[in-house]
Amino acid sequence: MERKKLYHPGDLITTFMGEIGIVVSRETLASLRTMFKEGNRPGHYFAPGCCHNPDYVTQIPIFFEDGTFDVMRTMNISKNPGIPEEKKHKLLETMGVDGV
Repeated sequence: MERKKLYHPGDLITTFMGEIGIVVSRETLASLRTMFKEGNRPGHYFAPGCCHNPDYVTQIPIFFEDGTFDVMRTMNISKNPGIPEEKKHKLLETMGVDGV
């Protein structure tokens, strides 16, 4: 049985502040940690003494246009199908990794 997920790697999202990002896989998040810094933007997941555990239901790993990543809480992001595909390609290009 596979767990249901609200978000999937490759989904384009916007934060409540209007920032555009792309949902990434756990493997991609691990490689992003070595190349980019964490943004710590409003709405990111934070629990003292607890590490990130992206489950794609409450904790969503996202790479943003400004070259930072965050593990965001679901209530602070939303899917946005109206984002142009060139934004997605630009995000993937900036990440410089294969796949999402």
